[in-house]
Amino acid sequence: MSARESHKAAGYLLKSLSYGESDLIVTFYTREFGKLKGIAKGAKRSKKRFANVFEPFSLVELNFSRKNRDGLAFIESCDIIDHYTLIRQDLEKTLAASYFIELADHFSREEKSNENLFMLLHDFLDWLSRENVSDAAVRFFEMRLLKVTGFEPALAACVHCKAPVTNGVSYYFLPKEGGIFCAACARPERYDQTVSAGSVRTLLLGKEMDIEKMKMISMPERLACECRTILCGFISHVLGKEVKSLKVMEQVRRYCI
Repeated sequence: MSARESHKAAGYLLKSLSYGESDLIVTFYTREFGKLKGIAKGAKRSKKRFANVFEPFSLVELNFSRKNRDGLAFIESCDIIDHYTLIRQDLEKTLAASYFIELADHFSREEKSNENLFMLLHDFLDWLSRENVSDAAVRFFEMRLLKVTGFEPALAACVHCKAPVTNGVSYYFLPKEGGIFCAACARPERYDQTVSAGSVRTLLLGKEMDIEKMKMISMPERLACECRTILCGFISHVLGKEVKSLKVMEQVRRYCI
């Protein structure tokens, strides 16, 4: 019988699920091991080992052991690194952080590490602690997440003719093709919506710009709508479903904030 190996890692809590009367099945995204799922025995009752650590998007240092990579890890203890109190005190920020975490969960695989994804969460949650939520910040997170997970859409040029994006030209984003088409190549149907070069350039800018400069970017309503159509439609296509936390965030922002 193989012995358990002990490990330590920093990780963001992605989700937790009740298991029995006192246990939790918890999923983290860790810097060292990627997505990690484990069982926290007695987590609902233990105030010493697991005090306030199993809340979404908390950053913790977890100690765990396991016999093999395929089985559940045994979560022995967790210590809070950052609880993001300033985010939790603001409803809009909490909803945005929850959306970021859900996307990270959907676009990651267990036991496949991606330090760029871990740092993306770290940088945006840290930024969200200091700045207000904006359409630009949400869209730029989506762009960067798609890039670091290998699903970056082709926006710099027409997928078919390779002509670069040009101001004044109308484009169409086709999720099934993974990128934009110029009007001449798209052969659009009546229900297809055009996308301006300005929206495309804004998303390309957000993919690379210094995160501290995001607060300087303001999206007019039309541009914000076009950018959302591109990215949210593409994300839904890739995942084969809508992201629940996005719908909640947008409903609350529309009616309550």
